[in-house]
Amino acid sequence: MNIDHRKLGRELDLFDSDPLIGAGLPFWLPDGAAARHEVESYLHELERRAGYKHVYSPALGKKQMYELSGHWKNFADDMFPPMVLGGDELVLRPALCPHHALIFKSRQRSYRDLPLRIAEIGPMYRAERSGVLGGLSRVRSIQLNDSHIFCGLDQVGAEVADVLRLMGVAHRALGLRPSSFRLSLRGDSGKYAGNDEMWERASALLRSALDDAAVSYEEAPGEAAFYGPKIDIQIEDAAGREWSLSTIQVDFHQPAQFDLSFVGPSGERERPVMIHRSLAGSMERLFGYLIEAHQGAFPLWYAPVQIAVLPVSEDQSAPASAFGQAAIESGLRAEVLFDGSIGGRIRHAAERKIPYAAIVGKREAAEGLIALRLRDGRQLPARPAAEAIALIASAAAESQAGVDVLARP
Repeated sequence: MNIDHRKLGRELDLFDSDPLIGAGLPFWLPDGAAARHEVESYLHELERRAGYKHVYSPALGKKQMYELSGHWKNFADDMFPPMVLGGDELVLRPALCPHHALIFKSRQRSYRDLPLRIAEIGPMYRAERSGVLGGLSRVRSIQLNDSHIFCGLDQVGAEVADVLRLMGVAHRALGLRPSSFRLSLRGDSGKYAGNDEMWERASALLRSALDDAAVSYEEAPGEAAFYGPKIDIQIEDAAGREWSLSTIQVDFHQPAQFDLSFVGPSGERERPVMIHRSLAGSMERLFGYLIEAHQGAFPLWYAPVQIAVLPVSEDQSAPASAFGQAAIESGLRAEVLFDGSIGGRIRHAAERKIPYAAIVGKREAAEGLIALRLRDGRQLPARPAAEAIALIASAAAESQAGVDVLARP
C-alpha cells in the first residue's frame, strides 16, 4: 500500500511546515536532515571523482543579470518581485545558471581547461501559486543538485554520454526507478530564445546521445527550456503522476548572452557550449519521491538512524551506551533507546524504519556481544561489538553501490 510522502514524512519526523514560515517552505527535522546530508555528501563525492569543481554562489542577483540571461523575459511570472536596495534591484534567483556563467567568465579560459564542470548544491526560489504547492514535491524554496559544463562543440556528445552514465550510478545508489525518458523540444510559442540553427544543432546533439546510449525515449515538443532542448528523466509518484527529476540541457543561448569565450588552439577566441545537468534534481522533490518509493524504509546508507541500540534493562545501559558511541565514532548513525519495555522499543525502532536494532541483554553484556535484529524482524547471531559495527559499515557501503543487503535471505 502506497502512502503519500506528506503523511509518512511527518510520521517519521523527516520534515514539517508551519504557517508562520509560510506555504511551500518546509523545514527539515533532524532525521530528514541526516538523510539529506548523506545524499548530498554522496552526490558531491560522486561529482568530485568525475572531475567536477564545486562552488558556492549567492541566492540573490541583480535583475539586470536575469534580463541578460533571458529569465526575466521568459520566467518572470515564476520569480519573486525585486527588492530595491541602494539603487539596485535584487532578485531571488530562480536558477543557478547565470551565476555559473559568470563564474566561468571570471577568469580567462583556454581550450586546455575544457571541459570545465562547475557544480553546486545551491538554493533557488520559485514564486509558485499556493494552489499547486504540496509537501516536498512542489515548493518555493529549492535546494538543487546542479551543474554546468562548459565545453567545445566537439566535446558535447561525450559529456552528455558521461552525464547519462553518472546518472545511472546515482540512481542505483538512491534506489531511483525512472519511469521514462523525455526529449523536450521547442514548440511553436514565442517564448524560446535563439535561432533555428541553434535549436536544431542542440536537439540533434541530445537525440544522438540518447540513441548512442540505446535509451528509449519520447519526444515532447513545447517542453524545452526557453534557452535550449533537454533530456528529462521522469519519475512516477504513488498517485501515478509523473515528475521531472534529473535533466540534461544543451544551451547555446546563455554563452552568447554573457559573451563567454575561451582561447582556442589557434589563439583565437571561441564560444563554449553550456550543458546544464542535474543528477538527482532538487533535494525536496527527490526526497518526496524517495519517501514514497521506499515507504520510509530508506536504503541503509542514507537511513537517518542506521542502528537503534536497545539495552534490555537498566543494568545494560552502560555497555549499550558504549556500543552506541563506538558506532558513532566509526561513522555510523546510532541512537540508544532507553524508555519503555524492550518489546515496545523493538516495535518503535521498526516503526521508525531503522535498519538494525542492536540488543544488549545480560548475556551480551557479560560476553561483550551484540544481538542484531533487522527491521523486518529477522535476527542475526550475536557477535562481538567490533564485528557488529564492521558488518553494518560493510553493508552500508554495499547499499551505496546499489546492493539491497537487507533484502537478502
